[in-house]
Amino acid sequence: MDKFLVTCQPKLLSILRIVTGFLFMQHGGQKLFGFPAPQRYDFDLFSMIGVAGTLELFGGLLIILGLFTRSTAFILSGLMAFAYFIAHAPNGFWPILNHGELAALFCFVFLYISAAGAGVWSIDHWRSPK
Repeated sequence: MDKFLVTCQPKLLSILRIVTGFLFMQHGGQKLFGFPAPQRYDFDLFSMIGVAGTLELFGGLLIILGLFTRSTAFILSGLMAFAYFIAHAPNGFWPILNHGELAALFCFVFLYISAAGAGVWSIDHWRSPK
């Protein structure tokens, strides 16, 4: 079983990256376009919410494609840390109570992706010298 998982690791990293990017893009789509869920706040592109939505949508797309993955994931990890401490942590210590568990999870998944890279199913992998 261990051998199988070791051989699958590069592909599983790509799957983790793609699914994370897809889920993350939805938050940007909600903020910018009210899709796939209605907007929760008044939208202004040059507000913190507007900047976050733009980073979520376009950063998520870059993560899905596996393009500029390490730097994009590092920026998005910082965005989620910022979101956690600005929007969630003031509402209490425990993430389940302050509704920050998703921001914390995205933060650490993006931090992992920034260290691990994009995986084999990515534009970054295809562009790299063999």
